[in-house]
Amino acid sequence: MEYWESRFKNEGAMWKLEPADSALLALKLFQNSGFRKILVPGMGYGRNAKVFHDNGFKVTGIEISASAVQLAKENGLTFKMHCGSVTQMPFDDELYECIYCYALIHLLNKAERKQFLRNCFNQLKPGGIMVFTVASVSMSLFGTGRKLSENRFRVSKGLEVYFYDNKAVEKEFSPFGLNEIQDIAEPVKFMENQDPILMKLVVCHKPADKC
Repeated sequence: MEYWESRFKNEGAMWKLEPADSALLALKLFQNSGFRKILVPGMGYGRNAKVFHDNGFKVTGIEISASAVQLAKENGLTFKMHCGSVTQMPFDDELYECIYCYALIHLLNKAERKQFLRNCFNQLKPGGIMVFTVASVSMSLFGTGRKLSENRFRVSKGLEVYFYDNKAVEKEFSPFGLNEIQDIAEPVKFMENQDPILMKLVVCHKPADKC
């Protein structure tokens, strides 16, 4: 918590306001499915949540940093925001048609990742879709810093990252409706001449209720 609160408090909207490409992909997927009610865990100051909000979705966000929540409000975002850790979910008893989570789950430890996925799945309506972007073993950061466990490293000041290959994605996400894995290259839109960030896009479907 201290890491992100410090960064948002000192650096503000560090990634500017343009959404990640994966958020735009998720938007199209959710729109094509007729969805309008979305949960965004780890929303930061809302740069990705904003694209759903602007396209008529009823958005609920979760964010651990109070400074990030304040930035979101200052940037004109008016949807419901829960301030707290995703490890404390659920914050409400709502069910959501879709969930979009950008670059968050790989910051949790093994037990937290499992619990987070379970909590998300429990708040997803039958027939709903979850989209996650996760750190890939193809990232340049993989293998740097102090090794904590298999594929997990402390890469900077207190920031611990678990890097996924397809096998790891399948192991962790299969119990929660894993449908698709894509390798993606997220452009670094807020800086010039930067290599894209190599990540994995994970799509999960919750089976619809049977009659």
